[in-house]
This record gives sequence, structure tokens and C-alpha cells, in this order.
Amino acid sequence: MQFGLYVTQPNALAGSPELAASRDNAREPMPRGAVDPQFALARDVLLEADRVGFDIILFAERHLGPDIAAWIMASAIGAQTRRIRNMVAVHPGLLHPVMVAKLAASLDRICPGRMAINIVTGWNEVEFRAFGGQLLPDGDPTRYDRAREFIEVLRGLWREPRFSFDGRFYKVDDVAFPLAPATANPPEIFTAARGGPGLEMIAAAADWWFVDYPKTVADVAEVEAALRAKMSDVTARAARHGRKVRFAFNPFIAFGESRDSAMDFAYRDLLRYEPGADTRLMRSRLGPPMKAGGIGPARDVRDQMRRYRDMGIELLLLKFIPTIENTRRMAEEIIEPLRAR
Repeated sequence: MQFGLYVTQPNALAGSPELAASRDNAREPMPRGAVDPQFALARDVLLEADRVGFDIILFAERHLGPDIAAWIMASAIGAQTRRIRNMVAVHPGLLHPVMVAKLAASLDRICPGRMAINIVTGWNEVEFRAFGGQLLPDGDPTRYDRAREFIEVLRGLWREPRFSFDGRFYKVDDVAFPLAPATANPPEIFTAARGGPGLEMIAAAADWWFVDYPKTVADVAEVEAALRAKMSDVTARAARHGRKVRFAFNPFIAFGESRDSAMDFAYRDLLRYEPGADTRLMRSRLGPPMKAGGIGPARDVRDQMRRYRDMGIELLLLKFIPTIENTRRMAEEIIEPLRAR
């Protein structure tokens, strides 16, 4: 069983004074000698996560958000870690796969053999337009064809000293690629999708799938049933390609004496540094992730995470309020007991 967490950036997490300060002052000059608070917090939390036994960090990317760019953050922090892997989110259509292959190989040699890529097919039209990309909208099945070609080009460049590719979306003409990843096994590819074309892309090309479930589920029993059905579907699709896909899941975690008290504490912390936030909207957005059984007494949360492990999920990418104390508690209450079986 592996365990991961999100980089502490405004786009990925909330509930922190450092993230709020970074967001609110993103367009202001910084005092001489100061470091952006989101970087300082991310560095401290993620180095602690490395120390206490987390396995992987997801460096999310929101190009029009106040976040420090994912590749920069991953490089700056990855160079300081010792064992944890660094997964960077990448949007096909914004960067060319040859550029991403070079960035990934570079990072993989800075933190040797410890980088991965999260392919995000994208939804934000304004962001794609601002950065000169081409968005293939949700519902267009060719967006997954493009993602599949993107992955093929990455792996080809990592594998071959000279590489050509003639696809519908990408053309690579005898590129002499100058830098290989640090290890013979190339960086793993993670991704997420819901519909049939996306699941077929995952089955044919991805190493890991972030399993999802409908927002309409009523409780954790329905979450489990939905996950089992989707995992069975992708397993069958992958088998038809002669492949196996591994499963990851990202529940929201908060502890308390009861589920209600844990929920109240979580919302209190999430909203504390969000002046004027629409509480109903926040609860609407966080409601589905909070149905996954990660809210409540530590023993109950731990038991639920064991059930996910036993049904075939191999990575839990935990969402929680980003503090060093919470990072340590996740290790004490979830990582160490589940590894001890």
C-alpha cells in the first residue's frame, strides 16, 4: 500500500494562513529576503511527509491560479527529499510532449528515479486560451486520443535515443533526444477520467488510474459499490490490451470524536481563511469527497482505508488540512497501522 498527499498550494488545498496570504498577495512585491509563504509551507510539510513515510506528492497545476508553477515547485522541493516520489500534473494541449519529456527527465535526474506524471486532459478554456493552448472540450472523445498520443511520445523519447512519431495530434521527426530518465524503468503515468473514451485511454496507456465515483452517491457503501464496478470495468479493458492498470484514490481525511464533530472541525478550518466564502457552495463541492469514509474517529477512518486497500486500491492520495501536525497524524493513524496490517 502506498500513500500520497497534495502539494500545499492555493489551487490544491485550503485551510491555511500561509496559503491565504500567498493567494491574497500574489500580485504584490515581496519583502527583501522573504520566500513566498506557499513555498515555505509546502517545503516544510512535504519534507515532513518524506520523513514520516508518505510515498508520493502530487504537484497540481493551475496556470491561472496564484500557485507557483508545478515544475518549479517539484524541482525545488524534490531536490531536498530523500525517498518520496514527485508527481507533476501536465495538460496535453498546453505543452508539447517533447518539452515535457525533457522536463520530466531533468527532474528524474535531480531526484533519481522518483518522478511521475499526472496527465490532466483539461477543462479550463480561459486557461488554455491565455497560455496559447488548444482545449478539446469535455465530451469530445478525441481529447483522450490526444492524451494517448502524448503518452506514446513521452515513452518513445525516454526509450529511444532518436525517435519519430506520426500521429493525428503530434508529429516528431527523428528527434535526437539528449537526456534519458535516471532509471531504466521510465516515470509512471497517472491519470483520471470518467467516461468510456477516457477509460479506454487509461486501459491502453496509463500505469495508474485515480478512481472516481458519481457525486450523487448517498453514503460510503454506495462509494464502495461504485468504485468496485469501475475498477472491474477498467481491469477488463486493460486485459484486452494485454495490460494491467493500478488503482489510486483520493479521500478527504479529518479526525474527530464523531463524524459530525470531525466534519465541523474540517469546515471550520477550511473556511477560517476564506473571508466571504459561500459556506453552502463549499459544502456542496466538498460533500462528495467527504462521503468516502475519511471523516470521523481515527479507528473508523483507518478501518475504511483498509477496506479500500482490500478491494484493490494500491495508493491513497490523502486530502487534509496542510499542517506539519496533520501530516504526522496521518502517518500515525493511517500509514503506520495499514503498513503493519
